[in-house]
Amino acid sequence: MKTLTLDSADALRRLRHFYVLTKPRVNTLIVFCAMIGMFLAVPEGLPSAQIVLFATLGIACVAGAAAAMNCLIEQQIDARMARTRARPLPRGELSSAETLAFSLVLGGAGLLLLYNAVNPLTMWLTLATFVGYAVVYTVFLKPRTPQNIVIGGASGAMPPVLGWAAVTGEVGSDALLLFLIIFAWTPPHFWALALYRSADYARAGLPMLPVTHGSRYTRLSVLLYTIILFAVTLLPFATRMSGAAYLAAAVVLGLAFLRYAWRLYVDYSDKLSQQTFRFSIVYLSSLFAALLVDHYLPY
Repeated sequence: MKTLTLDSADALRRLRHFYVLTKPRVNTLIVFCAMIGMFLAVPEGLPSAQIVLFATLGIACVAGAAAAMNCLIEQQIDARMARTRARPLPRGELSSAETLAFSLVLGGAGLLLLYNAVNPLTMWLTLATFVGYAVVYTVFLKPRTPQNIVIGGASGAMPPVLGWAAVTGEVGSDALLLFLIIFAWTPPHFWALALYRSADYARAGLPMLPVTHGSRYTRLSVLLYTIILFAVTLLPFATRMSGAAYLAAAVVLGLAFLRYAWRLYVDYSDKLSQQTFRFSIVYLSSLFAALLVDHYLPY
């Protein structure tokens, strides 16, 4: 009985290690944005519950697989960084072979589900997103250019497009607006993190913008991209994709983000940089929630 209990505890511990590989907090935001895309794709009423279920599961599996592949490729870098050294691979809690197998099985299952239960277009777009993040960004961009997060942000901006394609079988212009919002949001979001983790990135040998161009240049970049983001978030109202309720939310949230970015530029501190990074996550979640609420208001 004691052996069984110990074996069960070990199995649960290993399951948790695999779960951590999927970067669940990031994955949650990815799935949330994809689901918003599914609901916005339907002009009136609700999308098919079956499509929402299978598309959500498939996208979550492939996103988790991409995160695990990222952990596999960057395990030596993760071991040198305080933020990531507690991940399962640097700690030796999982092997490279186990992580590779887990990523391939999880990703393959997700793609198979999308192909058979949703539609081929969603499967191919999700596969392209996997390759964009796990290979193009992780292998080629991140270790070579300080603009890695700008270029690589394209794969991170895909979730609402995937959701839209899952429901409609195509990629509409409104889906591309959702893509553009996340694409513009990614640099100020990630550079806010990079600012207070710049010593970590320097130690790991990664050419993040604060390492290559310094703090002030990065803070100016955060401010300029936040201004761009503010303008981009007004486009759904300008194109009549959304109404006045969304516009009000976009303006209030945008001004709050601009205030963080301005304060970060003129009076930097690591604490403020952390607060800006955390707010950016709340910002994106709230903005997409506002899009959803506005979509169902009886204008």
